[in-house]
Amino acid sequence: MPDLPDPSRTAGRLRTERVTLGYGDRAVVTDLTTTVPDGRVTVIVGANACGKSTLLRGMARLLTPTAGSVLLDGRAIASLPSRQVARTLGLLPQNPVTPEGVSVVDLVGRGRHPHQGALRRWSSADEEAVAEALRLTDTLDLAERLVDELSGGQRQRVWIAMALAQQTDLLLLDEPTTYLDVAHQVEVLDLLAELNEARGTTVVMVLHDLNLAARYADHLVAMRDGRIVAAGTPAEVITEPCVSEVFGMACRVVPDPVTGTPMVVPLGRAARHRTQEVPA
Repeated sequence: MPDLPDPSRTAGRLRTERVTLGYGDRAVVTDLTTTVPDGRVTVIVGANACGKSTLLRGMARLLTPTAGSVLLDGRAIASLPSRQVARTLGLLPQNPVTPEGVSVVDLVGRGRHPHQGALRRWSSADEEAVAEALRLTDTLDLAERLVDELSGGQRQRVWIAMALAQQTDLLLLDEPTTYLDVAHQVEVLDLLAELNEARGTTVVMVLHDLNLAARYADHLVAMRDGRIVAAGTPAEVITEPCVSEVFGMACRVVPDPVTGTPMVVPLGRAARHRTQEVPA
């Protein structure tokens, strides 16, 4: 298992220090310290209920730590003004609640709210940001439709457009490929990768698909039972022993034939049985 990086030696505007997060009296993430590398794509993976989404919610200030701190630019995020946080850090939560009777363009426009104020009203820059977000997510043709009338995949792309319209330096996404078919999954992940490359946006996302995680991550974090098991490059983290420890699953890790990144081939009982039947 690779050694965890020393957070004090890793540059990052967003980090946690011995943070404990949970719901009520139940701790889900305990005493966790990690740093999000600036200008990189970080992907968090792990089995269901391991604490991935809880960690992301804590980083976004949706959960208050019961111990430790989440730091943004060296200050406890809980102490910062809400508008300052919203101008710096955007979040697409898991299963966001879709408001009734709201059009796509209006919902995406809500991503511009942190940039409004008593002395700053809606401007051409806001219009351009919304139009660009719609274009990037292939939702321009949906602009006048009601969000609650869209399919799950269309709705997910609209929520991503709202997050993009916010134009933050850091973007946190909890399972952004949910409800999307394979083609749109790749399109969304390509978009986030391009956003990272072109603008230097720091992207943190939770993904379930290990092979997509390996393709798109610069920095990969594997979690189990509220703790980090391994962190590093995909090649360092996605190994057969690590997959076994994190997911309790036997597998083979081979090079992806397209990208050369690690590709996980699960060894279910049927796969093992068929392998044994293959003649020498």
